[in-house]
Amino acid sequence: MNKSGLHLLVSSLHPLERKLLPHLKQGASVEELCAASGMQEVEVIRAIQWLSNKDILQITSKDVESIELDQNGKAYLQKGLPERRFLTYLARQKKPVPLHDLEQHASLDPTEIQACIGILKRKNSISFLPDKTIKMTKEGETFLSTESPEERILKDIHQGKAVAVSECKGLLQRKNLITVVIKKKREISLTKLGQELAKEDITGINVIDRLTPTIIQEKTWEGRPFRRYDVKINVPPISGGRRHFVNQATDYIKQIWLDLGFVEMTGNMAQTAFWDLDALFVPQDHPARAMQDTFYLGEKTPVYGDLPAAYRDIKTVHESGGNTGSRGWQAPWNEEEARRVLLRTHTTVLSAQTLAKLKKEDLPAKFFNVGRVFRNEALDWKHLFEFHQVDGIVIDPDANLKHLKGYLKLFFRKMGYPDARIRPAHFPYTEPSCEVDVWHPVHKQWIELGGAGIFRPEVVVPLLGIDVPVLAWGLGLERIISEYYQFTDLRELYGNDIKKLREIPLWMR
Repeated sequence: MNKSGLHLLVSSLHPLERKLLPHLKQGASVEELCAASGMQEVEVIRAIQWLSNKDILQITSKDVESIELDQNGKAYLQKGLPERRFLTYLARQKKPVPLHDLEQHASLDPTEIQACIGILKRKNSISFLPDKTIKMTKEGETFLSTESPEERILKDIHQGKAVAVSECKGLLQRKNLITVVIKKKREISLTKLGQELAKEDITGINVIDRLTPTIIQEKTWEGRPFRRYDVKINVPPISGGRRHFVNQATDYIKQIWLDLGFVEMTGNMAQTAFWDLDALFVPQDHPARAMQDTFYLGEKTPVYGDLPAAYRDIKTVHESGGNTGSRGWQAPWNEEEARRVLLRTHTTVLSAQTLAKLKKEDLPAKFFNVGRVFRNEALDWKHLFEFHQVDGIVIDPDANLKHLKGYLKLFFRKMGYPDARIRPAHFPYTEPSCEVDVWHPVHKQWIELGGAGIFRPEVVVPLLGIDVPVLAWGLGLERIISEYYQFTDLRELYGNDIKKLREIPLWMR
């Protein structure tokens, strides 16, 4: 690089980089650079990272083992190793000593005494006499008058000298004496550009690093260059605050229906079985009402709610069909069963409540809801016991199955699925009923994402008072959005992995 290029590069350096630059040399470690420059470790690390981004140097990291004194090591450094204190006590007595005397007067723990006996016997520093007293040998006297290798190593570690792990095998076998610490050591190597830059005298380059009110008021900026900012430099990713990605998708879905003129339905998550099931013409002996499929409130004593004044119309439809042209379920309808409170199993409960509030002059009308529902299901990769449902109804005397298909195709196209189809199915409260399949743009196959149909007269007539077509659908939100986030397991949607939450893309359909 020519002089002009080097000057431009130097003028873009941060003050920490300029301060460190004169001290750079091949193979220098962070510790050496701290000592040479007088900078703190965090400042040096930051500066060499920035210089590395500018291709001035390269950083190599390796794990280095070092030895540090542990709890007992620090104590023994002051008091002496237990075996030395053991022999010191024997030497003061000038005669063989019973073991129980050592336990009482040698200032040693019982565990230390047993360890000392083992160590000193291996070194032939003590011997046991026939009367079970302990005597210090000639080797013990020699041991007491010299510094042992273990004591030397402890002092070296305390003084910060380098000690190899291989020298400390014996000490490592002893409890809480020393510990091996693995530290990351960073070393730098200058690139060709770095070697050229290290030769330059940069002390005369005086740039303004930041603009302050004082500099502006006193006009000290005149005639001085400003530090150049490198807009190409690598910067760490920033995880800004944002809504959970499921909530982002939920808001987008709501906006789709609002843009189509739908009105949002709202309601409680705890509902009576009357609104959740009976009002939708689900028979009272249907398997969906069983405890293994539905969360009822009240474990031992059931919780009951109130029934609306017009509940008798629903009762009549269940038992005989009423004025709907149906024969109903031909079975007695139990009021107590209908009053039981449960966590709603679908948001279609809101569709029933909405129909009950409408009048003939309110038609045509369109409603939707995106809400949480609960099913007593085993948790696995494709089932959740708590999830969201996208519900909608269109009440219009002129509505038909073709309109239903049109709404669903438009919705799924906005959700990223190019095509949708409906095929025959069965639900207790719709006739005709259909499953909704969409074409997966990646896997190139049809996948099921919900159910739909036209409400039966047994649902509409007792709630609305007249027989009019009501298009209805219930779609699984989690299955719809999993393709966008590339999840193959529905449980990942609510795993709350912090790393995943930071890196997951925004909803950008």
